[in-house]
Amino acid sequence: MDSEPNAADESESDGLAAVRRYYDALDEHDYDALEALLRPEFVQRRPDRTFENREAFVRFMAEDRPSPDTSHELESTVADGDRIAVRGRVVEGERTLFEFADFFALDDGKIRRLETYSR
Repeated sequence: MDSEPNAADESESDGLAAVRRYYDALDEHDYDALEALLRPEFVQRRPDRTFENREAFVRFMAEDRPSPDTSHELESTVADGDRIAVRGRVVEGERTLFEFADFFALDDGKIRRLETYSR
């Protein structure tokens, strides 16, 4: 028996797509796309710093990222409505720089908050 997707399923699907586009934008240095994925009040908290708005985060990624020629390899993704958790690693060439766990909160398909943990 086939069932119609409900609003929660569609929200998760849209949220997962937005999160995948987030990593693609970082890896491809597409900062316009990155900005479009984030709400203006976007906040990222991570062990070494906090970004209190979208502009500060995008500017850092475009101009001050310590290792800009990296890519994100995603190992697992878990979604619960507008909350998405991603586990992966950041690589530069063949070398793993660090592993991470990202916890996203989305509103209306855009990323509002990101908590990042790394080791």
